[in-house]
Amino acid sequence: MSLTAMLQEQFDAGLTTRPDFTIEQPVDQYGAVDHAVWQQLYERQTAMLPGRVCEAFMDGIRALDMDARRVPEFERLNEKLMAATGWQVVAVPGLVPDDVFFDHLANRRFPATWWMRRPDQLDYLQEPDCFHDVFGHVPLLANPVFADFMQAYGDAGKVAQSLGALPLLARLYWYTVEFGLMRDGDGLRIYGAGIVSSRGETEFSLASREPNRIGFSLERVLRTQYRIDTFQQTYFVIDDFAQLFDAMRADLPTLFKRFAEQPAFEASARRPDDTAILVPA
Repeated sequence: MSLTAMLQEQFDAGLTTRPDFTIEQPVDQYGAVDHAVWQQLYERQTAMLPGRVCEAFMDGIRALDMDARRVPEFERLNEKLMAATGWQVVAVPGLVPDDVFFDHLANRRFPATWWMRRPDQLDYLQEPDCFHDVFGHVPLLANPVFADFMQAYGDAGKVAQSLGALPLLARLYWYTVEFGLMRDGDGLRIYGAGIVSSRGETEFSLASREPNRIGFSLERVLRTQYRIDTFQQTYFVIDDFAQLFDAMRADLPTLFKRFAEQPAFEASARRPDDTAILVPA
């Protein structure tokens, strides 16, 4: 759905979109089906995530005390999130313009889609919905280091925009915030929201022998294309969230200029200098 169509839909529903594309979360518009879908997805994912997701994510779930039975009210969620890291969740109609998105992140606001997917969309949804945005992203915003990284990413977005380098920076978000893996405890764990909110990709990312799993390198990530129509062909593995925050201290303008002049790697590419991480047979 285009942004114009989405805004028209919000207008038709009686929702007022502010200049920063936020709206008041219309909690009165959630029906029994919306709450039932949230509960089904929440219970399914929380049952399969222990031992597969990083401990920081489960810490966030516990700290925020999300209701398993109904779509969370952002105002209540923000009371705990603000106390933890100074972040807040703001409701938006859906995807927002890049400059608006980066400005929200830079000011410790996470724009979350308010609407819920339909029952026939439990396993695949083309656009992010409330479950993806809130269940997938928000728990890690209660982690101080990850929260600082996300703010730094918002600041970096403004730099990338000014240099025409958004496609490069988007790869960093895709391969970390959405589809990142990390070493945690005695093995690999997921932390990316795109995996956390998907039963199929949770299993695939950790157990399948098909995809590449590569030790995180900022330069490698910025040069690697991604696909949106399939499970990932490459996953990048971090040691901890401090590694992501440290990456934001790099000379990004210089990297953007250098890589804009070089060909990108295919999503499935394997390079001789990659640090390959194998899963047990």
